[in-house]
Amino acid sequence: MSTFAASWRTDDVFWSILWFFLFFIWIWLLIGVISDLFRSHDLSGWAKALWVIGIIIFPFLGVLVYLIARGSKMSKHAVEDAQKQDEAFRSYVQQAAGSSGGVSTADELEKLARLRDQGVLSETEYQQAKTKALA
Repeated sequence: MSTFAASWRTDDVFWSILWFFLFFIWIWLLIGVISDLFRSHDLSGWAKALWVIGIIIFPFLGVLVYLIARGSKMSKHAVEDAQKQDEAFRSYVQQAAGSSGGVSTADELEKLARLRDQGVLSETEYQQAKTKALA
């Protein structure tokens, strides 16, 4: 057995793993803060530049101050992004399923004919809607 391997004790391994995970968490926070800075529409370009410079010069303090000062806005930005992605996904699914939102063309024509027979739609409105449904 080498002397290098024999020199590692259990507590040395523990501290090494702990420092590795703390470094990993730090990188994760840094990426989160930087990405939030660039998706913030309420900050001007100069304010974003000052935040980035502050984070570069004082990395730990800069990230900590950013999390304290704008932590609630970070969560709002994350929620807004999730809503936009959900809306885009729903729009894509509706487009892929058909322009009528999953309702078949025959069902749409039947509904239009019923509305025309009830007098809700005039004949010209019915013809326009029918042409649109068939397109």
